Amino acid sequence: MKKERIVIKVGTNVMTNKDNRIVRPVLRNLVKQIAALYERDILTILVSSGSVIAGKEVLGKSKIENTTQRRQVYSSIGQPRIMRLYYNIFHDYGLKCAQVLPTKRDFSPGVHRQNMINCCEGLLSEGVIPIANEDDAVSVTMSMFSDNDELASLIAELMDADKLIILTDIDGLYTGNPDADDSDLISNVAPNQDLDNYIQDNNKIEGEGRGGMGSKLNYAQKTAAKNIPTFIANGKKENTIIDIVDGKFTGTKVSL
Repeated sequence: MKKERIVIKVGTNVMTNKDNRIVRPVLRNLVKQIAALYERDILTILVSSGSVIAGKEVLGKSKIENTTQRRQVYSSIGQPRIMRLYYNIFHDYGLKCAQVLPTKRDFSPGVHRQNMINCCEGLLSEGVIPIANEDDAVSVTMSMFSDNDELASLIAELMDADKLIILTDIDGLYTGNPDADDSDLISNVAPNQDLDNYIQDNNKIEGEGRGGMGSKLNYAQKTAAKNIPTFIANGKKENTIIDIVDGKFTGTKVSL
């Protein structure tokens, strides 16, 4: 029988504080929940942002004026650092993790797509947690994903996931500004539902990330249309992932 598979995407705003510094306890809480899923025989693929922020913490202010090149440099420096953080935390829970750095061509029909499938299937079969991030060092212009929300959606489809969980720093989609007293959380969304009236106040850019609520809903709806229920939830809360798996979810669910 096929084991349950979950793709979890964690955004930059989840793992950083207001000073754009990586918050290790947040990563530890994330890994703790993944370890709990592993104990339940639920397979997990993690899509993680953070390489650019991690690179900034090492290099500091860059003298490179070209924004694309500067992002490449930060990512190149930060990717091994963010992976070292994950490696050490997963090790503390008796688990192994692996780095996967896809580009858009890896999801095109043909040998590249099959190579991605083979890599992830092999890792999962060995009990290793794949950690995917766009290869920002080489992915520029046409080869770029719009953001890691798109990458997570593509991986969920590629790996025939049972759920996609998109973690952000708010509880989900609101009827207005999430901080407003008269704004309500929208619990359920359909794949074809028009949400333009709701995302205007939520479509903020996430720190050093490229995604916002508009992007999350766009790819959540595309993923849900392929019969993969997708959840947008607060990754800073302690037990969000386990609550989703246990049916105690508070957030926005996008499904058929």
